[in-house]
Amino acid sequence: MKEEGDDSVTAESSAPSHEERTDEIAAKGPEDEVGELVGRLTGPDELDRGERRRLVGRLAGALATGARAAGQSGIGRGRWLADVFLKIAPRIPIRDLATLSEHHHGLTGEELADDLVRTAQKATMTVGALGGALAAAEFAAPPLLLSAPAQLVAETIVVAAVEVKLLAELHEVYGVHVEGTGTQRAVAFTAAWSKQRGIDPLAPASVTMALGAATKAALRNRLMRTLGRHLTTLGPFLTGAVAGGALNRAATKKLGEAIRRDLRIKQPHEVRPTVEGAPGRPELGS
Repeated sequence: MKEEGDDSVTAESSAPSHEERTDEIAAKGPEDEVGELVGRLTGPDELDRGERRRLVGRLAGALATGARAAGQSGIGRGRWLADVFLKIAPRIPIRDLATLSEHHHGLTGEELADDLVRTAQKATMTVGALGGALAAAEFAAPPLLLSAPAQLVAETIVVAAVEVKLLAELHEVYGVHVEGTGTQRAVAFTAAWSKQRGIDPLAPASVTMALGAATKAALRNRLMRTLGRHLTTLGPFLTGAVAGGALNRAATKKLGEAIRRDLRIKQPHEVRPTVEGAPGRPELGS
């Protein structure tokens, strides 16, 4: 997992266009394409509505291709969805505290956390509102998701990635550092998202045992619950889009509140907020 959020940011004159970057992604295999697309959709770059819609559409196609290739049963499809997410989790760009503050106009502490939650709410609301504007490409079989358009599965993956990113970056803001390799931390944050809880840095099992059967089951259930929420928004163009955006926004806000309550308890004593507010947190690793 990237610890800096601006690795892909280059000088404006040498940066590839949206079209060039999207074409490069499409040239990769389905699994790589899914990871690259999710990375783009959750990165720090501002995407206009048209570009976001194109990327989500590409993601839907790549997921449909992967699902057909997997050829699993309805029960297996839930496992497939969780396996896909675990593979792309290390591609979600997580920023450290210094980069977060820089990207959010110098904010620190509770104000920075507020802004992160607002930004994530806007992102998931926007993704949910895209549903009514995309053509519904059906998955090829399994009974469990027979009625799920590929676009809604793509939205589910993107919303989950945005929320995992939010969860991980809130840990940075509150000074709760999670040890481990990039992949281990990605899995730990994903496991925490599936339980809608913060990570206890004093419990080594939170990282080393994050890939256990119970955690995988929790992830599968959380993803399917998120997909189920998106399925309830199927309807006429505007009603589906408005409902999808509103439901995603509310769910992301609820997650942010739950994680922040957890992290206020778990954060180091010296950086806990006072009644009036939180002081700036030290940079990660300082």
